[in-house]
Amino acid sequence: MSAVPKPQYQFRPMTADDLDAIMEIEPHIYSHPWTRGNFADSLKSAHNAWVLLHNEEIIGYALMMMVLDEAHLLNLSISKAYQKQGLGRLLLEHMISIAQTLNAANMFLEVRASNISAIALYENIGFNEMAVRRGYYPAHHGREDAILMGLAI
Repeated sequence: MSAVPKPQYQFRPMTADDLDAIMEIEPHIYSHPWTRGNFADSLKSAHNAWVLLHNEEIIGYALMMMVLDEAHLLNLSISKAYQKQGLGRLLLEHMISIAQTLNAANMFLEVRASNISAIALYENIGFNEMAVRRGYYPAHHGREDAILMGLAI
C-alpha cells in the first residue's frame, strides 16, 4: 500500500497583492460580495487578514477586527470548489487562535439567517446566538436578518 500525500494547506497574512485572487473568489460565493475597496480598506486599517493556501493557490481568506479585548470576524470565505471539506472550520480555528494570541476574551460575528451551513459550523465550534439584527444584509428582494453570534475564548 502506498502512502497518498495529504494536501498541503498553509496560512499567511493577506496583502494587497492577494486582492486579484480574492476578487476571483468573492463574487462566486456571495450574492452581495465585498468590493475590492472593502478589502483594501480592511488592509489599510490593519485588520487581521489571512489567506488559506493550497499548493500556493489562495482558496480561502478571513478578516478580523480587534476592538479592545473583542475580536470581530468580518469575513470568512472558502472558494466554492473547496467548500464542504472542513476548510472553513480550519480557517475559523486559525482565526480563533490569532484572536487568542491577541488576548481577545470574545469573538463576535454576524451571519445571514439563511446561511444554515455557516450557522451550523459556528455552533459546532461553540458560538452561541446572541441577537438578531433585523434587515442587516442587502438581499435580492429587500433586506435579510443577521444572526449575531459570540464565542468566549
